[in-house]
This record gives sequence, structure tokens and C-alpha cells, in this order.
Amino acid sequence: MHKVELLSPAGNFEKLKIALAYGADAVYAGVSHFSLRIRSGKEFTYESFEEAINYTHSLGKKLYVTINGFPFNAQIALLEKHIERVAKMNPDAFIVAAPGVIKLAKRIAPHIPIHLSTQANVLSYLDAEVYYELGVSRIIAAREVSLKDLEQIKAKLPNLEIEIFVHGSMCFAYSGRCLISSLQSGRVSNRGSCANDCRFPYTLYAQNEESGTLFKIEESEEGTHIMNAKDLNLSAHVKDILDAGIIDSLKIEGRTKSAYYVGLTTKTYRQAIDDYYAHSFDATKYTKELDTTKNRGFSEGYLVNRPYEKQDTQNLQDSISEGTHQVIAQVNEDGKSCLCKDKISLHVSYELVLPRMGCEVVETSNTIGTIAQKEGSWTIMFNELKTESGKSYEEIHSGNTNAIVLPISLPAFTFLRAKI
Repeated sequence: MHKVELLSPAGNFEKLKIALAYGADAVYAGVSHFSLRIRSGKEFTYESFEEAINYTHSLGKKLYVTINGFPFNAQIALLEKHIERVAKMNPDAFIVAAPGVIKLAKRIAPHIPIHLSTQANVLSYLDAEVYYELGVSRIIAAREVSLKDLEQIKAKLPNLEIEIFVHGSMCFAYSGRCLISSLQSGRVSNRGSCANDCRFPYTLYAQNEESGTLFKIEESEEGTHIMNAKDLNLSAHVKDILDAGIIDSLKIEGRTKSAYYVGLTTKTYRQAIDDYYAHSFDATKYTKELDTTKNRGFSEGYLVNRPYEKQDTQNLQDSISEGTHQVIAQVNEDGKSCLCKDKISLHVSYELVLPRMGCEVVETSNTIGTIAQKEGSWTIMFNELKTESGKSYEEIHSGNTNAIVLPISLPAFTFLRAKI
């Protein structure tokens, strides 16, 4: 049976490792040049990026390179060198948006598959066919397209792979074709430096053109988040999507989001996919888990609903909502210690969020602390907060960079969390 791929964001090397540890089949990442996430791309040098590709391949997983910016004439020579250099690292695909870049990549690196970025806005089999004839092996569908339309594309082009976004931030503009950031701050969205201006609160005014009178339209003291889209969450529809039998990859947005977000969303969608194939799909379980992440409120987007059928896709109150849980600490890669992310107190029980890869967890009780199972979840409680150098604390706060010794070794990148 051909199983759907789970594709997770890798904003830096650590997040790449976390995504793979929590169950991703593939990750997408890029060096800053020509990527639509310049901030996350700067986390990688060419040297560390090659190391990341090799690490991913060592686990039998795939890495797709984002080269999805829209270059100007003055950048083309640099783009050619960039494609040549990254191609030598043997990634599993290039993610490209511009037709000219597709043609360039096929000439320079014909052995690297091309995935068409969502920025290309493919909505119909007519456009899909054009890109397929250019040599694209997979399209990342526009977020405005419906599942029924994708079924028609697959029927016309059965050998063309289809990838869809299932979770993450939604853009106010049409598949990211936005000029608001460029207008207000000079940061060009489609060259990778969007300032997220749509998330800001705005004060609205109405002007009487005859008299010149200006009226302030008040909705709240803070103004109104009139352009603020809710986040996409299709976890409850994974069964519907996979039942269609035409989707090859489920993609999670979020290269600039937190390590916890990467791990938790990957783990949840991995569970949803595995449960589907095991005939034990339970939508409420995935929804509850994803509510633990910070979000702007959730929407099902447009894949399973037409735009006019959905009137709840905006959050007019605020740009970030708190999730149901707070991350307390993250276990280091050696598994022997953790770093505080909020506040760790003695004799307080914290839930463990475990990756799919790593050592087995066993119940333990010693002078450092206790590891136990409670209502189906693993928990940890510290009897002593001790650093690797032997210094003890009554309480640890975020900003303290001392690694705190664990009662036993835990899987790398395990998260400690508490309900808010």
C-alpha cells in the first residue's frame, strides 16, 4: 500500500532533528538565498545544510530544499551558483515557484526532482498540466483549492504527485501574493522577508469626501485585527483526505515556529495518519492535542469547504492566542539533562511529550526525581534541581542556560509541559 507522506518544517538543524524524531517522513528547509523564509534560512550555512541532508538520509528520510523566491535579473547569476552548490548535496527535491527557475533548475540539475511551490497558485488541471510539461513531478496545491478539484487534477495527470497544507499559519492574501509588508515596511513578502503586517491591529477611519470630516471606527480599545487569518487545522479531516486516495503528501507549515510546535504537530499528524491505516481514526484526540500549541484560533480552510461556506476564518480579536499548555523544559540531545523554557519547581508533576525515536522510558524514583505513568501519560517530578556542575536550585526560570540533570535518561528532544 502506498502511504501518504508526512512533511514537516525544519527552520534550523535542531528543529529538523525534532521533526524526524517525532515522526516526519520528510522535511523542508533552505539556506537563506531565494527561500521564502529568510529568517529561518539564516539558521543554516551551506556546510550545516549539507550535514542536515546527510543526517536526514541516514534515517531513511527525505529533505526538500526551498528555492521558492521570485528572483530579479540582478540575482540570476547568484541563483545559478546556489542551485549548483545545493544540487551537489543531493537533496530529494527543489521546491520552486517561478517557471523560469524551474527551467533553470532542470538545466543545471536535471537529476533533482522539482516540486512546485504553493506560491504558483495551481487551482486547475490546465495549470497543473503546464507545470507537469515543464518537468514538475509534484505540485503543492494552492490553499484555496478544494479536494474535489484536486481529484480532477489527479484524474487528468495520474503521475503528478499532489501535496497539500494541512496545518499552520494562513496568509491573508491569495496564497501569499501579498504587498502589504512591502508597502508598510519595505519588506517584500515574495522575496522571503514578510513582516506579518496582516497580524497587526489597525484603527479604521471613514471620511466624508464632501466635508472632509474623518470618523474613527471603534471596535475595541486596541483597534481591530481586520486582516488576521486563523490558523489552518485539518487534523479532523485526515480521514476524508486519505479516503480520496489522491494526496501524496500532507504538509505542516511553520519553519519559524517553536521547536515544541514542530514536535507536537508532527507527532499528532503522524498519529492521525497511522490511526487511519489501522482503522482507528479519532478526530477528537488530534484536535485536543493540537490545542496545546499557541495559535490564532483554528479554521478548516477551504480544502473541504468552499470559501462562501466558511465565515469563521478570521480572528478579529488578537494575533496570537495561548494554547492550553505551557512548555516547561526541553530535554537536550544527550538525553541526560534538560533546559528550562518557563519555570521548573520542585515537587511539581509535569507531563512528558515523547518523540517516536529514542530510548525506552521506565518508571523511576531516586533522589533527583520520579518518572511515572499517570492516566496514560508519562510524568516527571523533580526532588532536586541540580546542574551538571553540581549546583542546586530551589526553582529554575527561563533564561537560565544551565542544563538540569534528569532522574534517568529520556529520549532526546522530549518536552516537559504543564496545563495552563
